[in-house]
This record gives sequence, C-alpha cells and structure tokens, in this order.
Amino acid sequence: MTAEHRPDLSQADSQRSQPSFPESGRLAGVDYGTVRIGIAVCDPDRILASPVEVYQVRGEAKDADYFRDLARQERLAGFVVGLPIHCDGGESQKSKECREFARWLNDQTGLPVRLFDERFSTAAAKERLSGGRLSRQKRKKQLDAVAALVLLESFLEACRYHGVLVGQSIDQQPLGGDTLE
Repeated sequence: MTAEHRPDLSQADSQRSQPSFPESGRLAGVDYGTVRIGIAVCDPDRILASPVEVYQVRGEAKDADYFRDLARQERLAGFVVGLPIHCDGGESQKSKECREFARWLNDQTGLPVRLFDERFSTAAAKERLSGGRLSRQKRKKQLDAVAALVLLESFLEACRYHGVLVGQSIDQQPLGGDTLE
C-alpha cells in the first residue's frame, strides 16, 4: 500500500470522532512497510503475543479487505502501528507514511489505532531470529512479523509499567526533533 492510495488528511479531517482505545481485548501489532506488513496479535488479557504473518501489499481494495477480515477473524479490539522515530525524536517521510497508514487502517476497520515508537524493533527482531536454525531466506521472510511482535510486546509492557495508555493518537501532531510537518 503506497501513500498515493490514501488521501492526505487535512486538519479538518483529523477532527473526526474515533473510538477510544480499549483497555482490554486482543490487539494487533503492525510493522508497516510499503511492500510487506508484519503482523502480530496478543491474547485478550494482553499477556502473550505471537507473530501472525507477513502480509504482502496488494493494492488498496485487497489490503482493506485483508485488514477487515483480520480484525473479524482475530476478534481484534484495536491496532498498534509502529512509528519510526529518529534518535533525536524527529520524524521522517517514513513516519508520515506510517501516520497516514494508521489513519487509513482506522477508516477501513472502524477500530481504534495507536501509534507507538518502533525504534530498534527491527534490530531486536533480527537478534531474536539469529539464535534459531532458520536459513537466511526464512529469517528474512519472518523478520517483519517478529518486528511486529517486538513492537506489540513493547507497547503492552510500557502500558503495564506506566499504568496508562502509551503511544500517540492517530490525530496527534508529530512531536520533537526535526519533522516534516
């Protein structure tokens, strides 16, 4: 799914009403990419998370069908989308694409979406996969799903540790550092 598939949302559009983020229920962690999207899901009590798959982007209509089906089949209460942030807190073009994808995902599924800092999630995923007996090709194929798992586990742990909902609303403006906005 590319940025041209989704309209850029104006400030007026961002004032739309979105459902509040649920305190319980299954969540899907999403490691967004323009070619592949890693997906992980947690249990309803938000204790355990597992990688689900790496979805190959197929175009807006098929992608929308996929995510609606995923939400229904997994009985999801919401999504957590990884937000790539630079070490200085700034954002990039990729951050903007992830924000647009998160809004699109909310529009397509009707489920609440939270953005969460994904710094170092791919590095952590590579480290987890390096210990196994997988071929380099199989490791590469699973990397995005394991990155989504790391993202979701980090989100759940941060919520437990802080005792509050962490991350950012899909309507929140970028924070800190040099941004594109």
